[in-house]
Amino acid sequence: MNYWLVKQEPEAYSFDDLIKDGKTDWTGVRNFQARNNLRAMRVGDKVLFYHSVSEKSVVGLAEVSREEFPDPTDEKWIAVEIKPVGKFTMPVSLEQIKAEKSLANIALIKQSRLSVMPLTREEFETILKQSEPSAVAGG
Repeated sequence: MNYWLVKQEPEAYSFDDLIKDGKTDWTGVRNFQARNNLRAMRVGDKVLFYHSVSEKSVVGLAEVSREEFPDPTDEKWIAVEIKPVGKFTMPVSLEQIKAEKSLANIALIKQSRLSVMPLTREEFETILKQSEPSAVAGG
């Protein structure tokens, strides 16, 4: 299993939108490194959903439900499908992530413009623990 973090402006598409929709195609990725990350995603991989710009927090947990396929918004690129697992009752802020020494090298900090990024299992679990005791509602 692999672990990922995806970023989206909540005004464009929020985690609540994903919950309401039940699943979504992760489209519109136009960066080669992020595309390669999409290509590496497998069904069942865990995905942290990060609200960028206005909130700057990890707000929920999703998983990959369909592997790469042509992006319907531009078939020269690819997309994956994700589905929600559960919303954090207490989001994990960028400040919390930056304050955790073991997360100093994650792409969210080192490559802040990257929209789809891999996490190690340890990084993923550290961020999940930062959301406790809220854990994940509904998951």
